[in-house]
Parts: sequence; structure tokens; C-alpha cells
Amino acid sequence: MAAVRLDEIVARFGGKLIGDGGRTIVQVASLERAGPEEISFLSHPKYRASLETTRAGAVILSPQAADACPSACIVCDAPYLYFAYVSRWLNPDRNNPPGIHPQAAVACQLPDSVSVGAGAVIGEGCVIGEGARIGPGCVIGEGATIGADSLLHAKVSVYPGCVIGRRVIIHAGAVIGADGFGFARKGDGSWFKIPQIGGIVIGDDVEIGANTTIDRGALDDTVIEDGVKLDNQIQVGHNVRIGAHSALAGCVGIAGSAKIGRRCTVGGGAVILGHISIADGVNISAGTLVAKSIARAGNYTGAVPFLEHAEWLKNFARLRHLDAMADKIRALEAQVARLADPGEMT
Repeated sequence: MAAVRLDEIVARFGGKLIGDGGRTIVQVASLERAGPEEISFLSHPKYRASLETTRAGAVILSPQAADACPSACIVCDAPYLYFAYVSRWLNPDRNNPPGIHPQAAVACQLPDSVSVGAGAVIGEGCVIGEGARIGPGCVIGEGATIGADSLLHAKVSVYPGCVIGRRVIIHAGAVIGADGFGFARKGDGSWFKIPQIGGIVIGDDVEIGANTTIDRGALDDTVIEDGVKLDNQIQVGHNVRIGAHSALAGCVGIAGSAKIGRRCTVGGGAVILGHISIADGVNISAGTLVAKSIARAGNYTGAVPFLEHAEWLKNFARLRHLDAMADKIRALEAQVARLADPGEMT
């Protein structure tokens, strides 16, 4: 995108401009690295020292930090979100030109606005929405649906019958609709595979990270509701349901039939066991093992067992002093023993 003026940014996104509205901006950057034609932001007080020395042409910040800014600034209540809007405006998505690459294999009718990359395979009976972009090497199974304006990066696999909504972004290597981990144990200890006949339904405005896997349902569908954001290398088991606008960080593992509420967050490496329910508005810290249902909103942290976050912090603070506490207990036990023994009193 061509350079924009600061007053144009404010006219588009709001906020209060302090400084030269005619200054041109060509890109976003961090406070430490930004130059005179770049805009940065300050959203956390711990970076205040970087603000004082920044060379940025402008900074997006809160009213409390405006007096310390050495350059032009845009004052707003949510600097990080405002920065995200500006960054998206200055860095629009790259639109692949419509058309089907000669090396793609397509067995269904596609709208003229769809882009299909080299080596992609789209099976019979698929429904691909207007403006969808199917990257190189993707495989879309028979009868799958991809909504309008969705983007599948290279080598995404969508199994037959899966339903993907509008404006969905799926990054390279993701697998949508593989069989869930369903087996029945036989009398001799071996395993008998249970057919996974459910599907997958993914809502609108979902983003799915690289190499993330979402298993199809055993009987009912696996459901990812609108606006969910999944990081890289997440495992979503069969019949899981993730509520709207929840966000899960990398390497989270969710076992089959777990239900996660709306507007939840799950930190990296957390594990959620199967057949449990998590209420709306729950925040689970990184590395937490969730072994039972969570009935109310809040912050939860820990492994064995997990606890409400504030309680876990209190207990962990005590855990750090266990050795000293053990020494005190042994000393008290010895003192009690001496008091209880009449021979010790003489």
C-alpha cells in the first residue's frame, strides 16, 4: 500500500491526534526499530523506556502515556487493537488471481472468482464459495464445502463432507476431518476400529494454524463455532465443540467429546481431557491439565490438580518453602516428644 498520512489514519479509525497530521507513514514497526516513516504502539507500561527513545514517526498509545511521547502520537483507549487495525490497512492480504492452475485437478464446477493453485485436487460434489483461494497442493475431498472468501494455504487436507464457513483462514499442513481416535478393545487385547461417520462443521471467520488437526465426529459432528482462533499444532479430538470467539495457543490437546465454551482462552501446551465441559469465559493457563469440568468463568492454572488461579498461586507460594517448613515440623516434633517423655524433663 502507498504511504498514508496520520490525519488519514485518524479519520479512518478515530482517536486523538497530537502532532503533525501531514506526516506520512509507510509501515508499522516496534518501538525499538521504528523509523521516521513507521508507526508503533505502546500498550504495556513495561515498555515505557522504549517509548522515550523511539525514533518512530508516530506512536499509538493511551492517554496516560501521551506526555512521554517524543514524536507525534495517536491517543486512544485500546492501543493494541488500534495498532492491529492500522497494520491490517497497511498490509492487506495478497489476492491470488482468480483461475485454476493447469496442474490442478478439479472435478466440480467453481465460480470464476475462485483461485486454485498448482497441484491442488478438488473432488466431486464440492461447493466452493465466491472468492475462495485454494493453495498449491491442497486436497479437498468429495462433497466438502468451502465458504466464500476463505483462504487455504499450501497442502491443507479437507476430508470428504466437511463444512467450512466464510472468511476462514487455514494454514499450511492442517488436516480437517481425519478419523477420530475411536477403537473398541477385543477380548484378546487387540483393538477394533470404530467407523467415524460424523462430520466437521467450522463456522465463519475462523483461523486454523499450521499442522493443526481437527478430527471428524464418531457419530455427531465436531463443531468449531464462529470466530474461533486456533494456533499451530493443536489437536482437536472427535466430537469436540469449541464455542464462538475462543482462542487456543499452540500445542493444546483436546480429547474427544470435550465441550469448550464461548470466549475462552487456552494457553500453549494445555491438555483438556475428554467428556468434560468448560463454561463460557474461562481462561486456562499454559501447561494446565484440565481433568474435570469447569462450571464457572475465571482463570485456572496448574497440573495435578488444577485449581482456580488465585488459589493455585497461593498454594504454589507455599510449595516453594516446603523444605523450610519440613525442618520446622521436625523440630516441633522433637520438642513435643521431649515434653511428652518424663525422662527428658529431669
